[in-house]
Amino acid sequence: MNTAEQEFLKALDDKLWKAADKLRNNLDAANYKHVVLGLIFLKYVSDAFEERQAELRHLLTEDNSDDNIYYMPREDYDSDEEYEEAANAELELHEYYQEKNVFWVPVRSRWNTLKQAAALPIGSVIWQDDNGNDVKLRSISWLIDQALEQIENFKIDDKLVNPKLKGVLPRVSQYQVDNHNLTELINRFSDTSFSKPEYNGQKLDLHSKDILGHVYEYFLGQFALAEGKQGGQYYTPKSIVTLIVEMLAPYNGRVYDPAMGAGGFFVSNDKFIEAHAAEKHYDANEQKKHISVYGQESNPTTWKLAAMNMAIRGIDFNFGKKNADSFLDDQHPDLRADYVMANPPFNIKEWWHARLENDVRWKYGTPPKSNANFGWIQHMLHHLNDQGSMALLLANGSMSSNTNNEGEIRKALIEADLVECMVALPGQLFTNTQIPACIWFLTKNKRPHPQPLSQRERGVKSPLPLGEDLGEGKTDRRGKTLFIDARNLGYMKDRVLRDFTEQDIAKIADTFHAWQSSSPLPQGEDLGEGKKPVPPKLIEFARNLRKNQTDAEKLIWQLLRNRQIANTKFRRQHPIGQYIADFYCHEHKLVIELDGSQHYSEQGLSRDQIRTNAIEKQGIKVLRFDNRQVLTETEAVIESIYFTLTQTLSQRERASIPPSPSGRRAGDEGVMMYKDTPGFCYSASLNDIKKHDYVLTPGRYVGAADQEEDSEPFAEKMARLTAQLKEQFEESDRLEGEIRKNLAVIGYDV
Repeated sequence: MNTAEQEFLKALDDKLWKAADKLRNNLDAANYKHVVLGLIFLKYVSDAFEERQAELRHLLTEDNSDDNIYYMPREDYDSDEEYEEAANAELELHEYYQEKNVFWVPVRSRWNTLKQAAALPIGSVIWQDDNGNDVKLRSISWLIDQALEQIENFKIDDKLVNPKLKGVLPRVSQYQVDNHNLTELINRFSDTSFSKPEYNGQKLDLHSKDILGHVYEYFLGQFALAEGKQGGQYYTPKSIVTLIVEMLAPYNGRVYDPAMGAGGFFVSNDKFIEAHAAEKHYDANEQKKHISVYGQESNPTTWKLAAMNMAIRGIDFNFGKKNADSFLDDQHPDLRADYVMANPPFNIKEWWHARLENDVRWKYGTPPKSNANFGWIQHMLHHLNDQGSMALLLANGSMSSNTNNEGEIRKALIEADLVECMVALPGQLFTNTQIPACIWFLTKNKRPHPQPLSQRERGVKSPLPLGEDLGEGKTDRRGKTLFIDARNLGYMKDRVLRDFTEQDIAKIADTFHAWQSSSPLPQGEDLGEGKKPVPPKLIEFARNLRKNQTDAEKLIWQLLRNRQIANTKFRRQHPIGQYIADFYCHEHKLVIELDGSQHYSEQGLSRDQIRTNAIEKQGIKVLRFDNRQVLTETEAVIESIYFTLTQTLSQRERASIPPSPSGRRAGDEGVMMYKDTPGFCYSASLNDIKKHDYVLTPGRYVGAADQEEDSEPFAEKMARLTAQLKEQFEESDRLEGEIRKNLAVIGYDV
């Protein structure tokens, strides 16, 4: 988005919010959002309808190209009047709109009808009903409700034309807003061009869906601020939602939020796909078709807000048949999602019901009846498929509490190797609570993922097939958990609220992705060649393996031999303890293993994990690739090996090493290799977590940040600080004197 577009949206936000905010004198914040957002929705569906109608008129009457199936030749009609009448009738066919996922808007619900009727005196005749009787204007709120009612319930051939909106749209009459305020709001929305926007004479490449979607999101945030604690029930700060989506990276598959509020995670996911289209070489609109949205919300008005939010953005959705409690009335009982993300209410006390006793979801232990935190975790895990990943916001207490079985459930989750990452957040991020919060990331698949297909193999701009990852390829993370302490990130956007910058979000997300794709080099003891004699049978076995190498092993060996990568010596089929490593570098304590299909059976994965653990206990890093990956993504495999070898070297040592096959050097900008950073991140083993009694607070693991050395001599520093303090004392005395003088003027001596 360019600068002009950003400035246009900011000016629009200010203008529309000032108009809407006038209602605050007459309405509670929790109510006036429904009036304003209902009008925004009416404006959106009408603008989108008119946009499609203008496009259709051009296709019907002007574009006579051979491939235009809509064109109506003028010569087929006897007069201009007949031709115009036929074209207008054609424009009213609802199929033309539905084929482009545009809501059909009945005449009485169109914005121009609303605007014209709102300008008339109360009691004026505004249309005739189906029986030909005059219908008079009762009030402006009644007029708006009639428009919303028509969009929801209008039928053609006895079928609803907008079935997705049935029971979704709000009604405003119940809030008793006076006619003048509503008319003013309609006029203010009317004098804004949403379909063909300009800013300072410059035409903008923004569609009504983009603009009104932005306005809807901005208003949700503003309403949440106005409502305070209640606002947090439907709104999660945009930067937190963005962070979670960036870390999970849902490019395709089923996405589920069991406490969806107004649907912020789904909107952010939609934007995420758009933002990464150029980088990942796909068409964003096509890629969005590979996302399926599932949500649930217990609050009926919030459920409607979410449905409108999706409708404004053209996101297809399944929010169940009704608003309902996720624990007691699961609207998606058979769903097994690829990604689950949520911001459930923290520490709910009144959530338990006798029906939840012995529930199938409590696989890792029954949650306490006095706190729903571990109920949410297990509900989300239950709805996660065998390859899925999830994230949820919880209060910090969830990381360390041992009361009422919470400690045992957390221990069970850790020992099941489900916890992938813990992020500690700074305070003051939320509008509705000051409770310190954290993000839990859990996954059912820490096994290595192959590098994704290259752009050439997929075809430029082709969408990614369902179930295939667009990530950077993931290393074996079994038995490991990443801890990130983000409490010192962010900035104070005002006196009350803190927020993350884009750079903060990128720092956290990039660290997570780097850790997923390249675990840190272990800091173990030197193996020491010849430390233990190698059994003769193992040596003979290694020799036989060399004679029977796979094609992938032969290719890798041709690239590793003779110090061709990072000037490093490798040995093939090298004995380490009781195992034979495919390739081993003693200098960097690195083993490279190539796996065939037999390694991905349950038994094979189990054997590999035991083998990897045994080798890593000796201070040796293990990299695993499958044979297909080596043969089809050779350069990416070599890049991974190269940067693993060089990530811990000093700047001088890096400079002395030849670049990787693609010409990049370790430490080049754009290439991020994970390393533990004191005070910020640490990759912990299961044993590390056991030592801390299964407490998951990141601060326990990341330690303290390195302190910069103070180069200012002590004597000079004290002289500077005392001089500064003296000035502050003098200024304080001066201000005190002014205050005394002003008080004396009005008769108060102090």
